[in-house]
Amino acid sequence: MNPRVGIIMGSDSDLPVMRAAATVLEELAVAYEIDIVSAHRTPDRLYAYAREAEERGLRVIVAGAGGAAHLPGMVASLCVLPVIGVPISATSLAGEDALLSIVQMPAGIPVATVAIDNATNGGLLAAQVLASADEDLRRRLHRYRDGLRDRVLGKAERLRRGDGA
Repeated sequence: MNPRVGIIMGSDSDLPVMRAAATVLEELAVAYEIDIVSAHRTPDRLYAYAREAEERGLRVIVAGAGGAAHLPGMVASLCVLPVIGVPISATSLAGEDALLSIVQMPAGIPVATVAIDNATNGGLLAAQVLASADEDLRRRLHRYRDGLRDRVLGKAERLRRGDGA
């Protein structure tokens, strides 16, 4: 299956966070690719990745970045695919610098942004974007949400019985 979602990050140190996007996409049976594309250290690679993404069949990009967090915005400036930024807590500012860098995009170059270190929501949002034109994926997302509900209800029931959550 050709990847429909690109998961990129500026460094392999971001992988422990960004792996969560891959995990949820696997659970939903959404094909993805994952790669390191640094906005600062490999700008030519970034340019080629973003410019060729649509042609290669990607439909959404989830980009994780810490610190100055230029990766999501630069990708968004180079292609028209939806870009979802994942701010990563890579500096002494605990990801707040990355969050502000990602959400403060100029008008005309949007980047959807999830919570600091929450690549799971980045992957889910990518799946939801794809699901707008994919009924089977919408059904899988409904089952995923049902599973979340059922886990909470199971924990509540165990707590009521005195078994702990």
